[in-house]
Amino acid sequence: MTDRHHLLVHGGTFAAVGDGGDISGVRGGSSPDGLFVRDARHLSRWQLTVDGAVPEALTPVADGDMARCVLVPRGGRQEPPAHTLFREQAVGDGSFVESLKVTSNRPVPTTVRLAVTADADFTDQFELRSDYRTYAKAGATRSRQVLDDGVEFAYQRGEWRSCTTVTAEPAPDGVEETGTGARRLVWTLDLEPHGTAELALRVMARPHGDKRALRVPRSPSALNEQLLALEGEYVQGVSFPTGWPELAAACARGLSDLASLQVPATGLDGEELHVPAAGAPWFLTLLGRDALLTSLFALPYRPQLAAATLPALAATQATAVGPESVSQPGKIVHEVRHGELAHFGQVPYGRYYGSVDATPLFLVLLGAYVEQTGDTALARRLESNARAAVGWMLDHGGLTSRGYLVYRADQGGLANQNWKDSPGAICGADGTRASGPVMAAGAQGYAYDALRRTAWVARTVWEDETYAALLEQAAADLRDRFQQDFWMRDHSFPALALDGEGRQVDALASDAGHLLWSGLLDKEYGELVGRRLLEPDFFSGWGVRTLASGQAAYHPLSYHRGSVWPHDNALITLGLSRYGLHDEARTVAHALVDAATAAGHRLPEVLAGYGRDTHPEPVPYPHACVRESRSAATPLALLTAVGGA
Repeated sequence: MTDRHHLLVHGGTFAAVGDGGDISGVRGGSSPDGLFVRDARHLSRWQLTVDGAVPEALTPVADGDMARCVLVPRGGRQEPPAHTLFREQAVGDGSFVESLKVTSNRPVPTTVRLAVTADADFTDQFELRSDYRTYAKAGATRSRQVLDDGVEFAYQRGEWRSCTTVTAEPAPDGVEETGTGARRLVWTLDLEPHGTAELALRVMARPHGDKRALRVPRSPSALNEQLLALEGEYVQGVSFPTGWPELAAACARGLSDLASLQVPATGLDGEELHVPAAGAPWFLTLLGRDALLTSLFALPYRPQLAAATLPALAATQATAVGPESVSQPGKIVHEVRHGELAHFGQVPYGRYYGSVDATPLFLVLLGAYVEQTGDTALARRLESNARAAVGWMLDHGGLTSRGYLVYRADQGGLANQNWKDSPGAICGADGTRASGPVMAAGAQGYAYDALRRTAWVARTVWEDETYAALLEQAAADLRDRFQQDFWMRDHSFPALALDGEGRQVDALASDAGHLLWSGLLDKEYGELVGRRLLEPDFFSGWGVRTLASGQAAYHPLSYHRGSVWPHDNALITLGLSRYGLHDEARTVAHALVDAATAAGHRLPEVLAGYGRDTHPEPVPYPHACVRESRSAATPLALLTAVGGA
């Protein structure tokens, strides 16, 4: 990461620490540091000092599931460090554990004063984003209580209560006030010649409403063993390509990341589930579109992701019209948040439905899951939810009235509600933003696939031939309309969208590759699109750009107007393979695997759009999620598309 934060992730908990294992509580930058649980920062300061000074990192924290570093007192060449500190940290479910060992380098007895300054500000993640928004918190109070073996920080605002407990073994000699609200835990350690002393520190976060009796292991290694066991379960049984070791390594790394990104959710009947979170640090929560695409990519290898995602999303499916949450009956949720600001309605994302494509993707995953696994029981259990989702597409979604799925900008939420959801993402080649209700191309492909797959489920599982025929006709009509209205004859390429007046939004964009994945285009059109995506203005050498270079709208460091998204390219690769463009599919797959190999076999959320011909290493996008579920599952999609080629 550009600001030297190192991410530790385990389920719905993550910590971001610096090179020396400290947390400073910064508010700016692409990623704040701290310990976060359920959208709140439960540890905003965690700073080690030795004899009153911050030590320097001899071996800084490296990327991994556990943070390890070696520290020494600051000094010069003339006097070797008097002692060395070995620091290990790991996160668990609602917990953060540190092991601290200090070893004397002197041949005589010595005394060392260690201190850890801790604080918990309980700041909501939305307050830490660099969008300059502030949120009133009338009546909020913070408190600190000294314990026999540590300190407890608490926060209350009305009925909202949360706390963070810091304990240590051995107990600190004292807990000092700092004048800032933080508390300093101090130890005076007497070391024998070349002797060693060890401290174990445990942090337990208790978010609002969490009444579980959590047991926190004493050591980081014990926590790490739990995570490694879970990662091993995810990798076990998957056949990796022996002839392409780089893809095999990317698949293994992706599965391990998916294991660490599982967050709790509730199913239709109140059952406890674990579903893929969108990504860390900003989106360690259930996002409908992200969980659905991740589950689709992983379906041939880990169908249990789909088996959990589908009932979790069915349980949050909208049943009424809600203007603030953009909910409408049958619509699948876009984002679920558990933080303070969502609880009090200060942000609309407690359950937010601002997505035009999560609903059709829900139907696509359901159909694909039944076809892949033969599990008809889930299709029967979710029949009413699936029919409600189809009803939303035909009614509120706009298929009947407008002929296409339509979204309108939400003033309190998202301006764009397809996968390219940044404010200026849906634009013409000159950068002009689309006006009025928007009909995004990719969403129409998803709708077409959803109608066809649901027709198959209706016929084979629900035994409703009439409904199946209705959906098949709706799909055929959509396909005919789309190729008439979206196809730009001057470019031999589909428009990115239609605006509120039905005019083509003429940017040349990667969304066309999603139409190959969904099968919406005729074979002739599909082959034209597939080959066009591999031309130099689109293909950077690391993948297909979201927007072809050479257009006024293009920017290599824009979130959606020139960057390279691995999951976008996964859909493109699957689509190229579907249309028989196997050489092109292999070209994209090899580019992505090369990008993963350059970053320890892990694909980030997004890369900059700079070309490989001028930049022989992939250039990172500055604000990308370090771990993202769709990117983690992308190597699995590549394996499906091209095998071990």
